[in-house]
Amino acid sequence: MSKLYTAIGLMSGTSGDGIDASIIQSDGEDKLEILEDFYTIYSEDTNAEISKLKDAINSKHDLDKNKNLILKLEKKITELHATAVLETIKKSNLKKEKIDVIGFHGQTIYHNFEEKISKQLGDGKMLKDLTNISVVNNFRANDIKEGGNGAPLSPIYHRLINKKLNLDLPTLYLNIGGISNITYIDKKKNIISFDCGPGNYLIDKFLKIKSNNKIKFDKDGDIAFRGSTKEIIVESYLADPFYKQSYPKTLDVNDFSLSLIKGISLDDSVTTLSELTVRTITNAIKIFEESPKKIILCGGGRKNKFFLKRIKDLSKIKTQYIDDYNINGDFIESQAFAYLAIRSLLKKSLTYPETTGVVKPCLGGTIFKII
Repeated sequence: MSKLYTAIGLMSGTSGDGIDASIIQSDGEDKLEILEDFYTIYSEDTNAEISKLKDAINSKHDLDKNKNLILKLEKKITELHATAVLETIKKSNLKKEKIDVIGFHGQTIYHNFEEKISKQLGDGKMLKDLTNISVVNNFRANDIKEGGNGAPLSPIYHRLINKKLNLDLPTLYLNIGGISNITYIDKKKNIISFDCGPGNYLIDKFLKIKSNNKIKFDKDGDIAFRGSTKEIIVESYLADPFYKQSYPKTLDVNDFSLSLIKGISLDDSVTTLSELTVRTITNAIKIFEESPKKIILCGGGRKNKFFLKRIKDLSKIKTQYIDDYNINGDFIESQAFAYLAIRSLLKKSLTYPETTGVVKPCLGGTIFKII
């Protein structure tokens, strides 16, 4: 019988609103038990610091120019993650000694597949010292070094979930976060994954600007249901060469602009941007020779009822929440990084040519071990 490892996975998404933490047990292959999920919200000041730094970084040069600010915020982010680890362990009633490893994704502040750069705030050694638990971080670097895009990283975890749930193939997992990405699992259990569009990012950014940060997101898609889609604007966005590229491919929030929606009402802007998100998803699904039997929704954007309705309308495919299977859709990525940390310890591949474009199956992660 293969050994089961207990791991904590940590994820802070593109919105920079807080830390998702999950504890799982796995052998790094086919076994999975989800033990705990826990969310820690960032203060408004921390959220603002992250947003300001991300807005200031649009190139490698900007990373160098803001080096001191990056180091200062990285220390703060790492300390907050250490607190989240200890609180998650406390909530789980596990003894800290039972945790074998932490999978520490960190806070992405810049990702550019053309420049082959992906920068996350998070000091792995510092987190190891603060928690006295072994840490794996820097998950994307080796994939990029070996010719991959460094993202997305969750596909092999989606495949593990699908095995646990025993869903008919082909199946498609759709994660709607700041960016939308899909994982398609075919009948032979091969996986194809790529980023397909802006997810929540443009909508959230627009609403924060228009409301002076009082409205963070379109709750339940209520605003999107009130407005009308400006089709010419959607088509202008879809003319971007990215959407014509073959997979695998990846995006960063800096790849998107609000410039095309200037001059239209708030409601119509949100509806148009929401329709853009849906259209990029359903267009991406059309590339597969065999349509998935189901679309399984994960990530914060799954709660947007406008997205759900329009995805069903356009795809004509049965669409469900992963929550319908007693798995919390807010924590798929934090669970995934716990699983990836275990695989890193065991020197198992994290990424593949069909998921990131890497030349061959690739190891990943920097390990800071407790000696």
